[in-house]
Amino acid sequence: MRSSGTTRNPRRDRSFPLWVEIRGDDHPKACTGRRLLARGIVRRSPHPPPGPPIVLDPYAPIVFSAQDRLYAERHGFLVVDCSWNRLSERGSLGGTTVPPAHHRRLPLLLATNPQHFGRVGQLNTAEAFAAALAVSGQEAAARKLLDAFHGSTAFFHVNESRFRRYRGAKTPHEMLAAERAEFSPVG
Repeated sequence: MRSSGTTRNPRRDRSFPLWVEIRGDDHPKACTGRRLLARGIVRRSPHPPPGPPIVLDPYAPIVFSAQDRLYAERHGFLVVDCSWNRLSERGSLGGTTVPPAHHRRLPLLLATNPQHFGRVGQLNTAEAFAAALAVSGQEAAARKLLDAFHGSTAFFHVNESRFRRYRGAKTPHEMLAAERAEFSPVG
């Protein structure tokens, strides 16, 4: 039997579970993870989360790509909300209950948050969630998540070509090639 076209496509409309672990390194008023929790957009990470989510880890050796999307739809994303200063001192997101095999770094993007404006890869928690959703093809959900944050429109404008290119990358290898294309100097 053919569909009348009014049936919703559950794969396209599915929201990703979003988890946050608050480390408390940041000033509470600047903590985007706390603001997302207060708005009910993300949930505080249980220890351990049900089925390990993909941890968005800027030091992970594997870049997030379309290859990870189905897993992320089912198990979600976990962002550890902590200070970039402390993270760079530690050099990793050690201490999470998620095995390293589930850690992925986001492809390179420019931050537009007031603390790290224009810096490559230094996204705040809200930008990291929005980036993961946008790269996964959920741009409307990503925009809605960032609506209440300063610089949200700029984040999508500044990274528009990157999101378009990254959505087309199917494997980590293709994602690395897309990053090189976006960040290589024009000769």
